Order: sequence, then C-alpha cells, then structure tokens
Amino acid sequence: MEGIVNGLLEFFYILIGLLSIMTAVRVFREADHPTRLGTSAFWLLLGIVFAFGNFLPYLVDGILIVLMGCLTFFKQVQIGKIVDVDDEKAEASAKRIGSTIFVPCISLALIAVVISYTPLGGQVGIGIASILALLLAVVLTSAKPKTVLDDSDRMLRQVGTAGILPQLLAALGVIFNAAGVGDVISQGISGVVPEGNRFIGVVAYCLGMMIFTMIMGNGFAAFTVITAGIGVPFVMAQGGDPVVAGALAMTAGFCGTLLTPMAANFNALPVALLEMKDPNGVIKAQASIAFLLLVIHIALMYFWAF
Repeated sequence: MEGIVNGLLEFFYILIGLLSIMTAVRVFREADHPTRLGTSAFWLLLGIVFAFGNFLPYLVDGILIVLMGCLTFFKQVQIGKIVDVDDEKAEASAKRIGSTIFVPCISLALIAVVISYTPLGGQVGIGIASILALLLAVVLTSAKPKTVLDDSDRMLRQVGTAGILPQLLAALGVIFNAAGVGDVISQGISGVVPEGNRFIGVVAYCLGMMIFTMIMGNGFAAFTVITAGIGVPFVMAQGGDPVVAGALAMTAGFCGTLLTPMAANFNALPVALLEMKDPNGVIKAQASIAFLLLVIHIALMYFWAF
C-alpha cells in the first residue's frame, strides 16, 4: 500500500509540475512580456522541481530553489499577458448554472475526507478529489480543455511567487525542529511561565502557536516546534490530555493563519484572484474573528484538556 500511495503522490506532483512548465512556455512566447526570460525561467524551474525533484540529487533541487529565490528577489517574475475572462459569457454561465457551481467545491471536500479514512490517506485523498472535482466542473460548465488550461495558467500567474510559500515554510518547520528551536523556546518560556500554573501554560501554548504560525505562515510547520517547546513541558507534563491539547493547539495556530500575509493560500490568493486594491484587505476582515477564536481556544483547552 505504501508503494501505491507514494506512486499516486508522485503522479500528482508531476501534474502540478507540468502545469507550471506549461505556464513557462506560454510566458516565453510573449514577446512583449517585461520580464519574459526571468518569469519563464521561474515557472520552468518550479515545474522541474515539482515534476522531477524526486528523481534529482538533493543538491540540484536546492540550487534550483535558490535560483527561483534570486529571480523573485530581483523582481524578475511578473504576471504578463493572461487570458481575460469574458464578462458576458461568465454572466450567462452564472445564470445558467446557478448554485450548482458549488457542487464541485463541496464534492472536493467530501471526497477528500472520505478517502482520508482509507489506507490511501489524506494527501492522496486531496489529489484524487481535486481531479474528480475538476472533471465534475468541466461537465457542469461544458468547458473545453483549452478553457481549463487557460484558467490554470491565469491562476498560477495571479498567485505568482507566493504559490511556493507553503512548501518552503513546511520545510522550514522541519529544519527548525531538527535544529532544536523548540528547546530554545522552552528554555525562554520557563523563565516566564510560573511552574505548575496550568492556565498560563495553556495561554503560552495557544498564543505561541498563533504567533509562530504568523511567522511561519503554516500551522503544521509551527506545531512541531511549539508543541516540543511549550506544549509538552508546560501543558502535557502537568496532566493535559495530549489528544485534546494537541488538536486545540493546531486550530489555535490557524488563528495566526488568519493574520499573516505569509499564509499565501488563504490571504494572498483571494487578493490576487479578486484583484483587491488593499493587499491586506483579507487579513483586516479576519482579524477580529481570529482574536475571538484564540480566546475560545484558550478556554476550551483549559477546561477540556485537564
């Protein structure tokens, strides 16, 4: 089963890589693109890493990622010319399809959850669900294959370099944990949190998850570091249920996701796709909810975990 899971995951990565390479080719063909070579190189390198990274030496993968970072740093990655949405056709399709357009989105979530309970696991579930949801959307909208490719290209370009942040930040979390950052945090917190004070320990755990998630842009990356540095010594060591405390700590971290531009999928993507004027508009709209949820998480962990 492990071989099947790894094979399916590799297939999904290759699909993502091919889409990125397609965007690279499209950009390279645009003679009037302001940064044609840099932008096409970025998408080509990203496509190679996704599609063939598992077959390349780690050093080569690292060099390619550094090159992508250099292209981004020197502002050589720009959107360029994308296929615009025909407003009249879009409005006509919206009237024809109506609320049925939400069926693929809901199906994606349901299928992914169902498959996550099988030996295939959640990661494969998301991949399979995404493909099935796409096919369902094509059937409902009667879209042509070219439309699918055009929309995929437009989304990649609008998201831009922020699209690689989740992968980089998740890797950074593993590096931080291996480097002993959790131990450093634990030593620092021990001088502030009174020994045996459960409430302060819970506050430090939830608040630490939120703040570190804001820094990392990823709750999963923050979880390993903060749980090792704060959760285990200051909550679970005092009798806190690791299952309850761990689950609530993870979702407390998601409060930080609502407050940071580093969470590109949640906060940068809507800004790009909706062409919002304020780059922090999504974060500002979510801020009050995020702090309210943090307080609720602290209360739930304190009363439920002990």
